[in-house]
Amino acid sequence: MKGSVRLGSVTGVPLRMHWSVPLLVVLFAYGLGRRTLPAWAPGESDAAYTAAGAVGALLLMGSLLLHEAAHAATAHRKGIPVQDVTLWALGGVTRMDAPRTAGVAFAVAVSGPLTSLLVGGAALGAGVGLDALTDWVVPAGVLVWLGWMNVLLGVFNLLPAAPLDGGRVLQALLWWRTGDRGRAERVSSRGGQIMGVLLMAAGWISVLRGTTGGLWLVAIGLFITLVAGAERQQAVLRTALQGVRVSDAMSRPVITGADWLTVGAFLDEVTARSGHSAVPLLDFEGRPSGIVEMRRLAAIPPERRDELRVRDVAVPLERCAVAAPEDLLTDALERVRPGAGMRVLVVDAGLVAGIVTAKDISRLVQRHTLRGRGTG
Repeated sequence: MKGSVRLGSVTGVPLRMHWSVPLLVVLFAYGLGRRTLPAWAPGESDAAYTAAGAVGALLLMGSLLLHEAAHAATAHRKGIPVQDVTLWALGGVTRMDAPRTAGVAFAVAVSGPLTSLLVGGAALGAGVGLDALTDWVVPAGVLVWLGWMNVLLGVFNLLPAAPLDGGRVLQALLWWRTGDRGRAERVSSRGGQIMGVLLMAAGWISVLRGTTGGLWLVAIGLFITLVAGAERQQAVLRTALQGVRVSDAMSRPVITGADWLTVGAFLDEVTARSGHSAVPLLDFEGRPSGIVEMRRLAAIPPERRDELRVRDVAVPLERCAVAAPEDLLTDALERVRPGAGMRVLVVDAGLVAGIVTAKDISRLVQRHTLRGRGTG
């Protein structure tokens, strides 16, 4: 996710934090320390409320991390590669490859909400017990607040609408029941779009009635609507490309360029012969080393084009989606990283065999659509 920095790792998976997380911590700390705790335990000092609010907000971030770590750990146990875990203002995101079976999809999806519910129940029990047995009213209030927040998080995430975990659970159940993964994805994403619109409407109604917290519902609803719409498009794309091999989609022959050339020489010698928006690069041994985008080259000032090498502004091979000609195209597209462009470098026996671009994919989808209309 753009705007995030790496903090370390959790369950062996890179952990990243978005810039919005510190803002979220401040907001929760303020609400807990200035409103919730004074109502729960009146008469304490402002310093005690402030410190307790900060601790409570950090504990909430920790519980969000546990929620995402549960997804990552379950996916790892089921043999699903996990790219990273990112915390941000609306919770967390765990990027992983798609599950291969409905059972695995169900286990991964349900692990997060169950973790939140377990943490919430434990925190509530500890808070109530601490309040009943001791005079530590403020710590008890923090635990009760933390418990209810985790319970709400778990219940909200179980709503049957993608990209919420409940939408993933619904998708897994429909996939298991019908055997049609594409249909299950389309149904759950449509539910997410409907849920997002309802949340936005509820948020705006709250705002009009004078409740500023409704803006939070609007933001969550907008996020759910946008992500669900994108997932629905991806589901339609996967259906159209079902069974298609990479070799059936790739452009060939493909123009390649030497990665040691200067940008100026590359523009003169290679780009004029290429019909693509990106060109695969080769090293001294003729092996693929990455992909360079034409727009990146065009953005380099003319006075620097004879100084920079093409490899200095290219996407390195380790960040490119690479596939063999016999791979399924849907599997290859799942390897595309955000921000790397919708393209797949096709490599056969260590040599560049072709490239799959967004235009190639669009052409296949249009062909599938025309065939569908012709048989309808």
